[in-house]
Amino acid sequence: MIITKRLAVGACALLAALAAGVVPAGAADGPAKESPKVELVLDVSGSMRARDVDGQSRMAAAQQAFNEVIDAVPDNVRLGIRTLGANYAGDDKETGCRDSKQLYPVGKVDRTEAKTAVATLRPTGWTPIGYALRGADQDLGTDGGTRRIVLITDVEDSCGMPDPCDVARELAAKGTHLTVDTLGLTQDDKTREQLSCIAEATGGTYTTVRHTKELSGRIKQLVRRADTPVETPRPVQGANACSTAPGIGAGIWTDRATFGEHRWYRVTVKPGQELRASVSVGADRAVDRDYGVLVRAVGESGQELVRGSDAGSGRTDVMASGLRLPVWKAKEDDKEPRTVCLEVSHSFSAPASVKRDPGLPLELAVDVVKAPDNPSDLAAFGLGRGWILLAVLGVTGLLAGLLWGWLARWRVAVWREN
Repeated sequence: MIITKRLAVGACALLAALAAGVVPAGAADGPAKESPKVELVLDVSGSMRARDVDGQSRMAAAQQAFNEVIDAVPDNVRLGIRTLGANYAGDDKETGCRDSKQLYPVGKVDRTEAKTAVATLRPTGWTPIGYALRGADQDLGTDGGTRRIVLITDVEDSCGMPDPCDVARELAAKGTHLTVDTLGLTQDDKTREQLSCIAEATGGTYTTVRHTKELSGRIKQLVRRADTPVETPRPVQGANACSTAPGIGAGIWTDRATFGEHRWYRVTVKPGQELRASVSVGADRAVDRDYGVLVRAVGESGQELVRGSDAGSGRTDVMASGLRLPVWKAKEDDKEPRTVCLEVSHSFSAPASVKRDPGLPLELAVDVVKAPDNPSDLAAFGLGRGWILLAVLGVTGLLAGLLWGWLARWRVAVWREN
């Protein structure tokens, strides 16, 4: 009996030891499966030999940027690297259009090993972007956590089958929370259009980069973003007048605005709060060189309260502007919410050959926060809005008139004396 009890106690102790050794390890692996995953997909096709990035080849600039990114990867992010066009230099299209392999597996980064793998790359073959995107999707798996692909290329897909835009839509339709961000090393219109299409289909971003510092900085930003919860933009359709505008609240909203179109939205703000709004308009097609973006806050009476604008000339991908509007209490017990209308417009234009529909992508970020107790700028007190501006102008005019009259009399007196 005693021996039986001792065996039972020993068995329990053994099970406890196994649980202590195994379960925590499994538990430790659990959170790792939920950590964000990013795969960098790099174009290593023959066109990457071009020497037009800070005096060096596009390939050398990408390798330098990758080394900086590898050094800066957050500990919680699992990173992988896939190449396209890195191994086959022949003329057989069928073989060249399947030339995409994983260079470094998705997981915790061994910086020395990852850099060594990147250093071996040489510009070689074709540009099978669609095929590489499907491979990257498989590399990331489906074991939870955010999934992001960052595609870096200098040309459009050279294979056509599968079409990269169709692949991006296919991946988005799977509902596995995959985002594809694209970076273009050239300003070619066809490349920009294709990369914009890929990014838009998955809720990602497209950026043109021309310098090594820009490339590394943008990739670092996207890798860090994978480790940060990102709010999913909500679609909204703005109206052509304040009275019929849809009501929106704090959050990120997406819409489209054609050339010359004004879009209106309504936001409710309580006294003692501050409305903050920013708008960005993307040029996802060839546009003219001069452009601008305007966002206005307008009261229910139609009076402009505040505006934000920006303008530029030359090549751009995104134009943005913003505003801040504190809503003050008329009296201590004033709690009635105010309706503020936001008007968004842009002055992008394009040649007649460029399509007008759908409009340019528009993203509106809205936030309502507690207004500052001691505003530091005059505009926050209402300067430029109503009787305060009139009073300031009146006093300034009176003082200027008195000074001018005194100077005139002094000059007359001096003239008579002389």
